[in-house]
Amino acid sequence: MSNQRVFDFLRHQLANYPKADCLSARKGKDWQRFNTQEVLEIVDRLSQGLLKLGIRRGDTVALIANNCPEWHFIDFALQQIGAVSVPLYPTLTLDDMRFIVQHAEIRLAFAGDKALYGKLKDATQGMNCPVYTFENVEGAANWEELLMAGGDGNPEVLAALRDSVRPDDLLTIIYTSGTTGRPKGVMLSHRNVVSQVEAVCRFVKPLVPGQWRTVSFLPLSHVFERTACYFYISAGVSIYYAKSMDVIAASLQDVHPQMFTTVPRLLEKVYEKFVSKSHELKGVTRKLYEAALRFAESFEPNTPPKGLAALQYKLYDKLVYSKWRAAMGNEVQVIVVGSAALQPRLARVFWAAGIMVTEGYGMTESAPVLTGNQLDADQVDIGTVGIPLDNVEIRIAEDGEILARGPNVMMGYYKDEEMTRETLKDGWLHTGDVGEINARGNLRITDRKKEMFKTSCGKYVAPQVIENKLKESAYIDQVMVVGDGRKYASALVVPLFDQVRAWCSQQGLQIKSEAEMASHPKVRELIEHEVKRFNRLFGSWEQVKKVALVERPWSIDAGELAPTLKLKRKVITERFRKLIDSLYPHHS
Repeated sequence: MSNQRVFDFLRHQLANYPKADCLSARKGKDWQRFNTQEVLEIVDRLSQGLLKLGIRRGDTVALIANNCPEWHFIDFALQQIGAVSVPLYPTLTLDDMRFIVQHAEIRLAFAGDKALYGKLKDATQGMNCPVYTFENVEGAANWEELLMAGGDGNPEVLAALRDSVRPDDLLTIIYTSGTTGRPKGVMLSHRNVVSQVEAVCRFVKPLVPGQWRTVSFLPLSHVFERTACYFYISAGVSIYYAKSMDVIAASLQDVHPQMFTTVPRLLEKVYEKFVSKSHELKGVTRKLYEAALRFAESFEPNTPPKGLAALQYKLYDKLVYSKWRAAMGNEVQVIVVGSAALQPRLARVFWAAGIMVTEGYGMTESAPVLTGNQLDADQVDIGTVGIPLDNVEIRIAEDGEILARGPNVMMGYYKDEEMTRETLKDGWLHTGDVGEINARGNLRITDRKKEMFKTSCGKYVAPQVIENKLKESAYIDQVMVVGDGRKYASALVVPLFDQVRAWCSQQGLQIKSEAEMASHPKVRELIEHEVKRFNRLFGSWEQVKKVALVERPWSIDAGELAPTLKLKRKVITERFRKLIDSLYPHHS
């Protein structure tokens, strides 16, 4: 049964690409590395320990932790005995966490540290649900106790259990963070995920199996990073975990990865650093740097520069782009971007720097990837999300909705047959996204069906398209377009405060705080001018007529962004209701 269940990937790696650093994590200043054989031994002992604890096939077990090897140890140990993992985002509210553990009827839970342990204990109060920790927490049971308990288990019993797990068995229930309403439990089988991993292996053609490294920093509780890690294990890619986004830069320098997965927001931050670097330079050096940046922003991978442009490119690469590569560890070849739309100019910038960026499209319900931009300079189609994976079919419904089918499409929603029927109609996954397929066969997402709104004039507005364009401004960090049921579209804008502060200084404006910046008439004029500049690209009904500035960035901690950094529109709308209303003074 080679590679028919997700846990088979570990033995596949041992047989084909045994690694000295299969999974690695920072312990103090050093990396603690687990080789493939060690990982398998730990997983087997944990499976035995879980059996001794009374965990059986079909039992649901919660996992809440930042990225670490222990997360995968428990994950694989559960899989081998037919138990079902339920990953939880560390950023979940207590209310949502309580809903999930009760809805999923959690039997056992694992928490990464003291803070998450406390949160999980509160969420499971009144339930018969032991909570173990990865870090040592006073008064809490530790995961290593299960490791010790499993040391004298019967290997034959475990082997029989392992063999009894079928490809169509339930692997995991992933509760979508959701930007609206209660979380929904997406049920994925081994077949869903294995078919996805195999298709991705065929898709990532530059990969050298058994030789690459990656840094894992997106939440493992999200299917994007989790499936990526299964792919890495299958392809013999060494995984180095960065516990938080704060240590990514240091980890890239230390690990020198050849590929990693990320979300657009993080690439935007990298790009902003590239731009701000020019402000530190002077004279000819600054002019050269700015010229290299402009060149990169309009770079087309499938039309290589010729003549004078080729000479310029060679110069820019030597003096500027090489430094960008060095900032990411100097060996990055592939960056896989997902979860939200990527600004086309960002893709061009990285391709210009010799780094292949593939923007993928998918959702938790498809485990997650449906399409991806090809990792080939001749075939890449920037501004689209590429072609379907080779085992996925895509078609566009009459109303523009993207429909998909393939072996990666979920089993359904846990305890919600009505929603399952609504989403999986006529054998197709109804994504809720709107798109079109261009002449080259590449899919372009035009908007999220549920995020589109209608103005009081009866015109539909697709906010994401407008927001992504506005974020190309050097002075706009975050933006949310509003106007549902109103006369016109408006926008809440979080300025890119560092850039605006530099602009204020050039203008001789003495402004200290971000709140002062957001309320200053000159700053408002600057942002309004930027919005007007982009408005020309949209139909009259889509143009942003009014703007309100927000005095602090939206964040995950404040509950305004999902863990994948998507806007939680409902939360932001409620929280900034007065500000939004001020944009419509005569609206009844």
